[in-house]
Amino acid sequence: MTDPAGGTAVTGGRSVLALLGVGLASGFFAGLFGIGGGLIIVPALVVLLAMDQRRAVGTSLVAILPAILVSVGAYAVGGGVDWRAGLLLAVGAVTGAQIGVRVLLAVPRRAVQWAFVALTVVMVVQLVLTVPDRGQDLVLDPLRIAGLVALGLFAGVLSSLLGIGGGGVVVPALMLVFGVGDLVAKGASLVMMVPGVLSGLTANLRRRNVDVRAGAVVGAASLVTSPLGAWTAHAIPPRAAAVLFAAFLVVIGTTMAMQALQPTNHPATPAAPPAPAEPVVDDARHTGGASDDGVGTSAGR
Repeated sequence: MTDPAGGTAVTGGRSVLALLGVGLASGFFAGLFGIGGGLIIVPALVVLLAMDQRRAVGTSLVAILPAILVSVGAYAVGGGVDWRAGLLLAVGAVTGAQIGVRVLLAVPRRAVQWAFVALTVVMVVQLVLTVPDRGQDLVLDPLRIAGLVALGLFAGVLSSLLGIGGGGVVVPALMLVFGVGDLVAKGASLVMMVPGVLSGLTANLRRRNVDVRAGAVVGAASLVTSPLGAWTAHAIPPRAAAVLFAAFLVVIGTTMAMQALQPTNHPATPAAPPAPAEPVVDDARHTGGASDDGVGTSAGR
């Protein structure tokens, strides 16, 4: 049985319970780290419902949106949202996602993967060595405004090239480069994701690339734990928060390295190559939809 959006309907108590568990986990990490949660949701949907990867990405956007909105609210209540920074990042991220779709056709994916792994190593080392100051706010001047848009642009390009969320890049960059506290960085990251998630969800719904029921179950569960994750982020010391985020980056970097090490299956070279066809980009990349964190194809990872 299929749902109205063309996905596989959720049937059976075990499936529902499993999806509720996925939502509880992804919601907590969304609130704790200022990410979308797609790093958990997408592979879980593929395993639990044998869902196609592209449909899993589209479905994850249904689940990610409520967690992000509730997490933004939780950070705002605690004074951890810089709306100006979040909106500037969003402008760059939405634009960068579209640029990334075009760059994808010209740049070898494996080279970008290894470059991201190297960047992750640098960020992890800096996070471990740096003692964050939670009291630091972001003072905007023309240079920092341009820098925030550029950072969002970079995150958006990476989301399209690698299918990762912007939060994994934006949060440590705001802390290490712009010198803001971890709570402000996570709040701004969450605000940045909202336009990308909405855009991607709309596009995927039009393409009937969403299992609405599965996404709704995961999203409903995430509403319970995303405020808890945000509360935990406020409660733990900034040093511990930086180390936890570094561990999260290690997981992302390791996953990316494993993907880069996988052999590429090259088809046998034909005697007479066919005439080049017009480049076609995967539907999920055309959506500009989220990924870890809601930008590009990353499903808010």
